[in-house]
Formats: sequence, structure tokens, C-alpha cells
Amino acid sequence: MTPLELTRLPLVKPLLRSRWPQFLITAIALGGFVFAILAGFVGTPVGSRNFSILFVWIAWWALLMLIAVPFFGRGWCSICPIPVPGEWLQRGAMLKPVGKGLSLQKRWPKALRNIWLQNGTFAMVALFSTVVLTQPRATAIVLAAFLFVAIAASLVFERRAFCRYLCPVGGFIGLYSQLAPVELRVKDTAVCAAHNEKTCYTGSADGYGCPWQVFPGGLVKNTYCGTCMECLRTCPHDNIALNLRAFGADLSRPTGRKLDEAFKAFIMLGSAMVYAAVLLGPWGALKTSAYAVGSTAWLGYVLAFLALVFGLLPGLFLLAVAAGKKWARSRVQPRKAFIAFAYALVPLGLAAWIAFSLAFVFTNLSYLWPALSDPLGWGWNLFGTTGAGWTPYLTQTVPALQTFVILGGCFWSGLITRRIASEQLQPRQATLQAIPVIAFCLAASLGLLVLLVG
Repeated sequence: MTPLELTRLPLVKPLLRSRWPQFLITAIALGGFVFAILAGFVGTPVGSRNFSILFVWIAWWALLMLIAVPFFGRGWCSICPIPVPGEWLQRGAMLKPVGKGLSLQKRWPKALRNIWLQNGTFAMVALFSTVVLTQPRATAIVLAAFLFVAIAASLVFERRAFCRYLCPVGGFIGLYSQLAPVELRVKDTAVCAAHNEKTCYTGSADGYGCPWQVFPGGLVKNTYCGTCMECLRTCPHDNIALNLRAFGADLSRPTGRKLDEAFKAFIMLGSAMVYAAVLLGPWGALKTSAYAVGSTAWLGYVLAFLALVFGLLPGLFLLAVAAGKKWARSRVQPRKAFIAFAYALVPLGLAAWIAFSLAFVFTNLSYLWPALSDPLGWGWNLFGTTGAGWTPYLTQTVPALQTFVILGGCFWSGLITRRIASEQLQPRQATLQAIPVIAFCLAASLGLLVLLVG
């Protein structure tokens, strides 16, 4: 599919170049974010009645995993409120460049210019997820920590260091943004090469240099593009385009594959399995262990979780890749093959999270209506919905949707596996190399169906 340039459509480019729509949406999101923190601290401790739990982990999570990430990639990052206060302080402005900010503008340490810290922060949040998802005060503490760490990063380091290297949410959005049908790319790389000033990266009077420290002329994947549109504002040659493309186009490109991103695929797939087992499964002992933070049982749960995402899943996958290499008599280096084929898990991982979110969101969505009228649990009835009872939605439809999504993700991962194998091997060898990896994806899919659908 040849990309369709959306910025050629009437009003699209003026709308994206203007700062006001983005600013207003972000400001509203920031207000909701701050209110969620306050609600967590001063509102009712009952999670099913508190704004912080319901609007962050149900409403926002549904928007993110069911709509934003699959269809808009890093679109959420363009309006995310978490880095905004620190960015305003760093820039000394809320809109266009007008002065000098407060930041020390230090470079991020070279050894940490990867997503290993994001992998670690996501795993840490996941270990405490049962508490964070059910206790408003815990949610408030986590949200406030994100905000203050983002502000501190902006005051010490240049640009969006928090988003690029620390944010646990940004880490998995970047991984799955490779599947999204939108991209921000240059129209002609030769124009970029001839433009000495590189204002898309350094900034100009029209806008800031890329906050994500990405040079658009070399951009080939969505992973680290925050779709903030600054390059669209600062390019003097109208060489930046927002394109509509085929789903998963980035996974067809063999460039830019790295071990930290490969492990993110295992962390996300394994976490989806654990979340499904703990939050949706019938295993009481497992639930008790996950909720009993600090106990011996919880430490056992932590060890099991870490062993799954950092040991068992990567280990089994490595065996599958090694078996395929042996069958195909491939000479590709084991490390390179492991990293390359790990990207085939991206569609299955996103499918796992969509399937989990379908059950989690539609089971708990009706809790939102009382919280709309009484967000703090103080006895208000603003919209007359305080007395609305809990009712799970789509109970007959969700299992079928989950099955369709998981099997679709497995099939997509199989196609990507075959395509990756074909990069280095002849057709027959590629098939032999792909078979064990496809078998791994199928086994993981069956495990997810057992956990999610039963």
C-alpha cells in the first residue's frame, strides 16, 4: 500500500501546524490528571467509587489500548499531560519559543540511551499493579511520581528525556506504534540532506527542535516519534507529511532492531498473561499472593513474574529460533536472529492486551456512571447517576471478540515471522526457520485463550 499523505487534505495541515488544538486538549488532560491525583488522596478509599481508579484504569486505559495505540500509534504522546509542566518550565513558555527556561539542558547519559529503564519501570509498576488498580491512594502516588519525575527530568536534561527513556507507558506505546496505520515522515530525504540548518531538529522561531531527539530525515519507524508536530512547524521546505499507510508497515523494515526493544515484546506479552490470570482468572491463591504486597507469598509472585517475562518466555523463544536455524541450516548469528524474530511477537502482544482490555473494561465500565456524579465518593449526585448499579456489558460478545483478536494477532505474527525469515533465506529455508517460531506464537495464543476465554 502506497502511503496516503493526509497533510494534503484541506484543513489538516493548518490544524496540525496550529498549537491551539493540541494545547487545549493537553490542558484538559492535565486538569483531569491533577484531579485524579487529588481524588486518589482525598476521595473515598473504595476503588470502585473513586475517580482516580475509574477514569485512569478503565476510561483512559480503554481509550489507549482499544483505540489510540492500534490506530494512532504514539498519538496519545502528542497530548499526554505528564511531561507538560516540566516542558513548560524547561522552555520558559507554554506555546511558541519566546525565552529561556529553567533547565540545565544536560545530555542524557550515553549508556542509558535505550529503553532498558522503561522496561524496568514497567515491570516494577506491573508487580504492584493489583494494588495500584484497586487502591485510589496507590494510584495517586504513582501518578504524582510520574509527574514529579518528569518535571525533574525536564529541569536537568534536555528535551523530553522522561518520555524517551523513562516513561513505562511510552515504552510499550512506542513498541506497538509500529503497527499503527499512521506515520510522520519526510517527503524527500534529499531535501533534508541539502538543508544545512536542520531546523526540524534544532528548532527555529516557528517551533522547537524535536523534543524526542529524532532527526526526521532519518526516521524509518514510529517507535521514537512522539507525533508532537514540531517538525511540521519548523520545516521551511514543507517536507514533512502525516501519512496513512498499511497496518504494521514498520515491522517489514529490517532496520533499527535492538535487544532492548526485543525484550519489551516479551515483557508485554508475559505481563498480559499475568494480568489475565490475576485479574480475570479463578485462581484465588494467585490473587491473594498478588494483593499481599510485602508478604512471603507476594515475593513468590514477584519471582514467578520476573522468571516468566525475563527468563521462561525469552528462553523458550530462543530455543524455537535455534531449532529453526538448525532445520534451515541458517548462518545468521543467534543473537541477530533472536532479536529479529522477537519483533514478530509485536502483533500478538498487542492482541493480548486488546483481548485483556475488552474483558476488563466491559466488566467494569458501569462503575463509571456513579463516579461521574460523585467522583470523590462524598455523596454528590451531579448528574443523577450516583445510584446506578454495576452491570457487566457484552458478556456474551466479549469472549468471541477476544478469540477473534487473539487468533488474528497469532496469524499476523506468523506472517511477520515468515517475512523476517525471508530477509536472509531462500523460500524453503525461510519456511523451515519460521515453523518453530510460529509454533511458539500458537502455543502462546492458546495459553492466552485459556486464560482469557477459558
